[in-house]
Amino acid sequence: MAWFLGLGIVGLVLLLLSLILDGLLEGALEGVLGGVLGGISAGVDGLLSLPVVAGFTSMLGFAGAITLGSTGLGPLAATGVGAVAGTGAGWAAWRFSRALMRDRSSVAPRGDDLVGSSGTVVTGIPVDGYGEVLLRLGGQRTKFAARSSVPLERGADVWVEASLSATSVLVRAVER
Repeated sequence: MAWFLGLGIVGLVLLLLSLILDGLLEGALEGVLGGVLGGISAGVDGLLSLPVVAGFTSMLGFAGAITLGSTGLGPLAATGVGAVAGTGAGWAAWRFSRALMRDRSSVAPRGDDLVGSSGTVVTGIPVDGYGEVLLRLGGQRTKFAARSSVPLERGADVWVEASLSATSVLVRAVER
């Protein structure tokens, strides 16, 4: 049973290291596996990733230990049960990592995306300085530094004419 528990603990340590050290361990293992497997490693890239190997190893060990300790089956049967459970855990880790890698979001909003949007002055804008406006960027209300060719009071509705920098815009008053 000690061997099975050792495998389970080694698998958990591998998983913890893969989470903490991100791609460093996987890159090192890729170099080793690339030399051993040659061109085959490109085809099984996700199947031999560190989270998949860690999931398989830990489930093999823990399921084997549970089977060995709770049933009258011997080590060979416990290894078989652990291998089946480990294959399931490895497959689940592979599918989960593929789903996370496919999750592509849209491009992050940029300052140029603000041109033409409307907002409200929250700090008055003098002619020769900056004030503040509240605008919607990526669905969030965000405060920007703002300049204007005419003075604008707090609460005035404005349109963004240009993006001066990542945090400042040029605005004009909305005419009604």
